[in-house]
Amino acid sequence: MDLQFGNRIIIFVKLLQHYTIQEIMKIVKLLFTTLLSVFSCIYSYAQQSWTLEECIDYAHKNNLQVKQQEVSVRQAENSVKQSKLDFIPTFNASLGYNLNWGKSVNINDLEITNQLTQSATANFGASTPILEGFAKHNTLKSNRTQLQISQQEVERLKNEITISITQAYLQLLLSIEIEKSARESFNSVARQVERTALLVEAGSQPYSALLDIEAQLSTERVQLVAAGNDIKSNRLTLLQLMDIQDDSNFTIAVPEIDDTLGVFIKESINSIYNSATTLPQIRTAELQLSKSRYDYKIQKGYLFPSISFNAGYGTYFSDSQHSRFFDQFNENRNPSMGFSLSIPIFNGWRRSAAVRNAGLNVESARIELKRRHHTLYKEIQMAANNAENSYEKYKAALHNMKASEESFEYVRNKFNAGTLNGTDYIVAKSNLFKAQSEFYQTKFQYIFQLKILDFYKGTPIKL
Repeated sequence: MDLQFGNRIIIFVKLLQHYTIQEIMKIVKLLFTTLLSVFSCIYSYAQQSWTLEECIDYAHKNNLQVKQQEVSVRQAENSVKQSKLDFIPTFNASLGYNLNWGKSVNINDLEITNQLTQSATANFGASTPILEGFAKHNTLKSNRTQLQISQQEVERLKNEITISITQAYLQLLLSIEIEKSARESFNSVARQVERTALLVEAGSQPYSALLDIEAQLSTERVQLVAAGNDIKSNRLTLLQLMDIQDDSNFTIAVPEIDDTLGVFIKESINSIYNSATTLPQIRTAELQLSKSRYDYKIQKGYLFPSISFNAGYGTYFSDSQHSRFFDQFNENRNPSMGFSLSIPIFNGWRRSAAVRNAGLNVESARIELKRRHHTLYKEIQMAANNAENSYEKYKAALHNMKASEESFEYVRNKFNAGTLNGTDYIVAKSNLFKAQSEFYQTKFQYIFQLKILDFYKGTPIKL
């Protein structure tokens, strides 16, 4: 093995003799950079703990609904480009070649003969509208507005994803906290079983107390398993929202959140509402109203006469004439130029019906905008009310948990002293775990409601 390694070193040194010092340094630098990048990627992927902001950003970039809506944005961009190109005059060219054979009449002597004739034509034409009721101008404005609507729809989907990810992330944090509490409770009862066994052996506690504590340990084990299953379920929910399939290395960062979250400061509903009027659901309704007005102008424009300018140039060749090909093309030139006027008189009232329907669309869009404003205001009222209620529940649950902790500590000391039975200990322990679970639920529900208010105020959601 050593001999083979030495031979490889000799071969490597001989290869390096063909390179300059500068080239060797470049090779070493390239190898070092490549290896560092590979190991960094492997290490970061294996050790990455996802923060809430990273989960939201990943979902925004990889969600299929967002990608599908981004395709609609590109389609709207193409429509805008086409609307601009519609202002350019149209140019068309055509070439034709005809081959005829069979009997034909000679015009000069009226003699019927069998002959083969060939002809060729070339034409070029241009056309542009001069007056068309500003239909193209309003079409361009309508398509530009549709582009903005499509962009706002992307933002609306991202906002919905942000709320869903935030809720799922906090739910996972809640299940982690409950599992941690359940594990601590299980370990505490397990230690208590050992302590009670010693007390029973010493005669300080009856044997029934040990049986009660062991039964409580089994209950604690069930609660611990249930808490672990909740973590798996909530983790799966978050992964599905993020569209992540390979979840083997997925973990979330558990931030340090103090149990004392501070005093809830009630804000004016109107102040939050004024900040929320720039949300995509409102902007989309505003843009829909603008687009419906442009569409109404387009339909009205079709009621007016239209004037267009046309120009053309053509020539032809026929072997029935005795001139040469290019001479005939030069002699048979036929330029043209003209104007056309189109006046709509009667089209089965289609234009009038289209104008009336476009006007109704404007009215419908106006009503939809008002409805969305009313809905937004009600949502903010409900979010503020839920936040205040969650805060009150959080305060009560915090007080209850602290009281339960003190009560359990008192019962445990009395139980260890032999003045209380196992039933009292089990009741106190169950009440403590219930109080802790309720506290964590109200805590994270209150945090979520605060994040909803931040969303309406335009504050980025983060922990």
